[in-house]
Amino acid sequence: MGKLKYFLAALVAFALVIYQKNVVDIIVEPETMPEDVCWGAVPSKTKNSENAKEVRPFLINITTEVIADLKHRLSNARPLVKPLRSVNFEYGFNSDHLAKIIDHWSNRYDWTARQAYLNTLPQFKTNIFGLDLHFIHAKPPVGSSTRTIPLLMLHGWPGSIVEFYKIIPMLTTPVAGRHFVFEVIAPSLPGYGFSDAAARPGMGPAQMGQIFVKLMERLGHEKFYVQGGDWGSVITEAISKIFPDRVYGMHSNMCAITTLTLSDYVRLALGTYWPSLIVSSEAEKSRTYPLSKMFFDFLEESGYMHLQMTKPDTVGVALNDSPVGLAAYILEKFSTWTSTDYKSLPDGGLSKFKVDELLDNVMIYWVTNSMTTAMRLYSEYASNKYRALPHTLAKVKVPAACAIFPNEIPMMLSLKKLLNRKFVNLVRATEMKEGGHFAAFEQPRLLADDIWSTVYEMEKHKNQSNLILFILFLYIMIFSYLGTLFF
Repeated sequence: MGKLKYFLAALVAFALVIYQKNVVDIIVEPETMPEDVCWGAVPSKTKNSENAKEVRPFLINITTEVIADLKHRLSNARPLVKPLRSVNFEYGFNSDHLAKIIDHWSNRYDWTARQAYLNTLPQFKTNIFGLDLHFIHAKPPVGSSTRTIPLLMLHGWPGSIVEFYKIIPMLTTPVAGRHFVFEVIAPSLPGYGFSDAAARPGMGPAQMGQIFVKLMERLGHEKFYVQGGDWGSVITEAISKIFPDRVYGMHSNMCAITTLTLSDYVRLALGTYWPSLIVSSEAEKSRTYPLSKMFFDFLEESGYMHLQMTKPDTVGVALNDSPVGLAAYILEKFSTWTSTDYKSLPDGGLSKFKVDELLDNVMIYWVTNSMTTAMRLYSEYASNKYRALPHTLAKVKVPAACAIFPNEIPMMLSLKKLLNRKFVNLVRATEMKEGGHFAAFEQPRLLADDIWSTVYEMEKHKNQSNLILFILFLYIMIFSYLGTLFF
């Protein structure tokens, strides 16, 4: 069996090489969209008018009919199939624990109270490229005299803006010893939650990035910091590559190396015997080796990705019709991606979270019927058309920082010796002491502290650079003046 695994691994690697050599040529489109592009279902004649550019206050207000329908579906769900004997989450979401979550959802989860909580952060909508975009816009307390820095925060799948409810106050509240505070803009990605979905193919990370640049511009921020995890990190990189003049710096809690050279593969293989060739710490070594474990963990945990890259609409039908199925599909990721070790626990490790907060995130998908449109992002990203865009292979040249959490999903290779090649101006790469994929949700304090420290370092470097430029300018002015005196 062991030899078969290695043979299959070699076969997959060979197939990938053959695919890369024989991929069909396609027409490469411009990476930035014209101003008159409309992604909405119905092109609006007024999209360039002042009304279309209006920023409108928004409150989550779900009708009683939607909640009544949810309660009915939960109460009338078919009996769950019992798990195998002595199996926890190894086969997926354990149905015994799922029954407990559904019981809480049906009988104790108070949507009225949770909706009021979700409305505690100020939210808005505005129309950009024909899509109504939903976003949180949280500012420092009124009267704060500290300098305000704009920070765009981007979520991923199967998360939502719910992930940011604890970390946002940690960023908008002034901190002793810091000469700045954050103004946080956290949008729902197009097709996620309360943001409109694209009505035609092609809405990938780069296109979303341009929408968010336009959003920041509309809010008065020509330049800003950007932070993200999961899809948010991919979009963060796209913004930083395509619009570097708009970005002070980027911070990611999923800095993944997606393109390896032949030399990288050789170093990874030799690193089994001489780890210092490729890894920089014991933490990196434990995440990377043995390679066989990393590879098969990747195969085991990437099934969802293949499905969503190829048939998002098919699986979306099932998830949008069944709240029980939707909860299982989403929360299984909150278990496994927080730590793969949680598969061996009866509750999948989910008891570390408050069940109401987990269900808040599920509710965002349910009440907006957005799981299908959210999953389409995988298909757009995987398309040959998108992968041919120049930025996908470009380096990130703006100041960058990576928060590397020890339990990040195994398919994300984040070794500092490789990160330095991808991020030309890597300011810091922090090995976090605990946490997994949903960093803002699971470890908001750790992530917030790293964002504070990152921006402090970047601002310090920026000020030093500005001082050097100012001194050079003075020298030029002085020599120019002396030149007029003597010549």
